[in-house]
Amino acid sequence: MFGVLTPCPHGAVRHGIAPGEWYAQLCGLCLGLRDEHGQLARTATNTDAMALTVLTEAQSGVAPVRTGVGPCALRGMRKAEVAVSPGVRLASTASLLLGSAKLEDHVRDGDIRRGARRPVAAVSNRWAKRAAAQAGSIGLDIGPMVAAIAEQGRLEAHSQLTLEDLLAPSAFCAGELVAHTAVLAGKPENAEALRAAGRHFGALAHLADAVEDLDDDLAAGKFNPLAATGTSRVEAYRAMREAERGLHTAVTDAGLDTTPAVRWVLLDPLEGLLHRLGHELGVLHAKRAPRHNPVAVFPEAPGQKPNLLEGIGLLFQYPSGYACFASHRRPCSGERKDSWLSRMDCGDCGDGCECCDCSNCCCDCDCCDCGDCGCGCDC
Repeated sequence: MFGVLTPCPHGAVRHGIAPGEWYAQLCGLCLGLRDEHGQLARTATNTDAMALTVLTEAQSGVAPVRTGVGPCALRGMRKAEVAVSPGVRLASTASLLLGSAKLEDHVRDGDIRRGARRPVAAVSNRWAKRAAAQAGSIGLDIGPMVAAIAEQGRLEAHSQLTLEDLLAPSAFCAGELVAHTAVLAGKPENAEALRAAGRHFGALAHLADAVEDLDDDLAAGKFNPLAATGTSRVEAYRAMREAERGLHTAVTDAGLDTTPAVRWVLLDPLEGLLHRLGHELGVLHAKRAPRHNPVAVFPEAPGQKPNLLEGIGLLFQYPSGYACFASHRRPCSGERKDSWLSRMDCGDCGDGCECCDCSNCCCDCDCCDCGDCGCGCDC
């Protein structure tokens, strides 16, 4: 599971939303992928696509539809009520499209052993075809998005391109997906504002990935848009802040900026991401030590890439749910990763916490320097 958005149950409570809604949204997407496309497709589940379901429901003006499902390891073997709506199908389409592109990138970059490249490429192609078929069922033409994704690879092969050029395919795809939530919700008047919001989100997400991967990409000799355009991390961070402001303005234009679910799943997680990156880059200066996981972390040797058979075996950690609640090795790189559930934890705050809501930096908290937060407030 992947994505730059990390909404959590604690954040839901702060907005008056039941903690179970987190499972309703993410499990709805996961099970939608399984039911339509098979167990392996569940590995494409990501929290960014989950926002598409929330945006669709937020605009519909009717009570969201839920259905009961059986126990799952991620929910501690508890049953749940999960989302079932056209928004789930849109989120599934986005997940398969993104998953297909990521697999293709891994094959192209040589991250996958030679013997495993053909089967991984076959999965990528199958997901792309299934995404196109499902998109047709909800009236979405993904042809232009597929072309934009293909253009990304060609752009990276050229020199003397601007950062904006390299971000354009991600911005375009995200814009079209977010705009379609208005169509599915019967609110076509919101489409243009949400297209703008999606474009800002796509650019921001691409930049965040580039900032966090820069050192690894340089060490491995891989393409990184910051290195290719001579953009510093701080300059990229400022561009991300501008994108976040543009996104917030667009969501406001659509009348969704005060909707609790939209704040919980989209606006607050983005502000949290920028706040964390700001501290890491030294743009923001924390007044207290950063939160940490109380479990001791010990350094370990670099992961040994698994062979083909080992990789296939490790791949089934994801559809089986094992990777959700236990540390595991990645099937392509062999890298050791913590459980997905532990990485989704918002920290040591606990229920009923008063974590800094940095979208409202004047909260008189002690977790940010409001005078240099970059949020545009007057404090």
